[in-house]
Amino acid sequence: LSGLDPAQPYFQGTPIEVRLDKSDAEFVDVIHTDSAPTIPYLGFGMSTAVGHLDFYPNGGKQMPGCGKNPISQIVDLDGIWEGTRDFVACNHLRSYKYYSDSIIYSDGFLGYSCASYDVFETERCFPCPQEGCPNMGHFADKFKGKIKTDFVKLYLNTGEAKDFALWRYKVTVTLSGKRKVKGYVNIALYGSGGNTRQHQIIKGTLQPDNTYISFIDAEVNIQTVTKVKFLWNNNQLNPTFPKLGAATITVQSGE
Repeated sequence: LSGLDPAQPYFQGTPIEVRLDKSDAEFVDVIHTDSAPTIPYLGFGMSTAVGHLDFYPNGGKQMPGCGKNPISQIVDLDGIWEGTRDFVACNHLRSYKYYSDSIIYSDGFLGYSCASYDVFETERCFPCPQEGCPNMGHFADKFKGKIKTDFVKLYLNTGEAKDFALWRYKVTVTLSGKRKVKGYVNIALYGSGGNTRQHQIIKGTLQPDNTYISFIDAEVNIQTVTKVKFLWNNNQLNPTFPKLGAATITVQSGE
């Protein structure tokens, strides 16, 4: 049984006979996309973990792409009817769109078991444990025999628009150079499965010999890494022409 952002008003906090619960089926997976409080944020979805696996994409409250201004959202690529629905309940409706995409991307939407979304954005929930990570959506039941605890809360990020699947990589960069400069560093990953766009991984003071860690939620599963492109920019004209490079770059896949 898959719960697509099960309703919060009149259901959250009620007995299990009334609301969705993991006792309703042999395996219950839930996608929470609109779990902000109904008052004052008009969250339509339940925040409580109620299934065997509970996925909270992007933290479960505010979905990327749902913050567009009303005019651009109503005049949507999929037509005015779809755009109007998205304007009224964009976060809520993302659940079925993620599920729909998950049918196509059987290796995508990996959920990382974590205490909270804030912790997910640190190194503490990465990479997947030995038994792997469950896939949010259609293929969640592949994880059915591996659940050891009562409730498993899982976190991941998605894209702003279709296609929503992203693949998470940890990038560790040790800089090389003669002196520190201000600016930013972009990394692009190339692999046997495809290439990513440039992702900004450091911004601010760039100190040679320092090691910086960042996460990339890539729009493609690059599979075997073949090349890493390193680019930096100091955003201003500097007559001394400072030079900066990467001594080492390590890429770790979430899988």
